[in-house]
Amino acid sequence: MADDRQNRMDRRGDEYSKTPMRRFSKRKVCSFCVEKITVIDYKDIKRIKRFVTEQGKILPRRITGTCSHHQRLLTHAIKRARNLALIPFKSI
Repeated sequence: MADDRQNRMDRRGDEYSKTPMRRFSKRKVCSFCVEKITVIDYKDIKRIKRFVTEQGKILPRRITGTCSHHQRLLTHAIKRARNLALIPFKSI
């Protein structure tokens, strides 16, 4: 019984085991790189809205998976679309 308990704890990575378990998640891929998009257009509202929260905040790279180059272009396009009132600054 005690041996079975120790095996379960080792597999779980509890504080009792000497080596904690590591989680490896699937790496996110930039959707713009996959589709080979070089320019992000501020008029493409359908695509831009996926990268903005309901409150109007721009989602960060670590959540969306975009590369740094496309994240900069995306931010610029979102800010332009906001200024032209194509997307709201903040939802009411």
